[in-house]
Amino acid sequence: MEDLQRTPELIGDLNTNVTIQPKKSILKRMWKERYLYLLLLPGLLYFIIYRYIPMAGNIIAFQDFSAFQGFFNSEWVGLKHFRTIFEDQEVIRVLWNTLSLSFLQIIFAFPISIILAIMLNEVRSSIYKRVIQSIVYLPHFLSWVVVIGIVTILLKSDGIVNKIIGSAFGMEPIAFLQDPSWFMPLVILEVIWKESGWGTIIFLAALSGISPSLYEAASVDGANRWQQIWHITLPALKSTIIILLILRLGSVLDVGFEQIYLMLTPFTMEVGNVLDTFVYLKGIQNSDFSFATAVGLFKSVIGLILIVGANRLAKRFGDQGVY
Repeated sequence: MEDLQRTPELIGDLNTNVTIQPKKSILKRMWKERYLYLLLLPGLLYFIIYRYIPMAGNIIAFQDFSAFQGFFNSEWVGLKHFRTIFEDQEVIRVLWNTLSLSFLQIIFAFPISIILAIMLNEVRSSIYKRVIQSIVYLPHFLSWVVVIGIVTILLKSDGIVNKIIGSAFGMEPIAFLQDPSWFMPLVILEVIWKESGWGTIIFLAALSGISPSLYEAASVDGANRWQQIWHITLPALKSTIIILLILRLGSVLDVGFEQIYLMLTPFTMEVGNVLDTFVYLKGIQNSDFSFATAVGLFKSVIGLILIVGANRLAKRFGDQGVY
């Protein structure tokens, strides 16, 4: 009892003897960890030089820019080019093509990486799993020039695919590369083949954090493999799926310039011309730099709005979101 009664006194004595160390200043901490900041420097310089400094060039979206007059002497026109975006019927058509391709990629290409990651996670043989992973990762390292070249060889009028169709079914050759109705399906299939395997990396990393005891407990309770995937694997991937989906919405107006530009032909221009190729054709080839910059700035603003909106929506439903 005497010890219990003296406890407050002992705590008071300890508090008087403890000296609170003042917090080190930010500069002292930075100097102490200078080598870590030195490792950070190349990446920081990259973003400053190639991402932030070029943002000053967005001012020409509000000008009738002339390379001879420069940034400061070009005529200021305000929101003229932004009004043109919504008044020009060609821009509306291009915007519709961009949104259609982007949402088709989200609907069909995005889930393939999730399904493939779950299938790879179910493979028990480590050697077989690594071989399959290497095979599905490989297309990512091919440039779009090579991929489109392969597709062109396979699908041209006298290509292998048309020869197989002709010999097996007696059909006339199909103009895959010239028929507008085939343009978007081909683009989606190319994206799935090239990027789905690479997209499994993040999902496999998330799956590696699932405790095996959860599967063991579910097995003891009588759950089969499909039930374990539905009740354990998919809930564990939920946060990762939402974060990646939010980030994907941020680039909803960016469907990839190189792939689309290489796939475009005069026959498919009506359905295949997207904002990226439109900006190139309008801004670079026709030297309309101000309008092209306005379209690019419009894309960025829409992407920012979608990211913020999707992030708030995710938090409202109880998920963490991106930030």
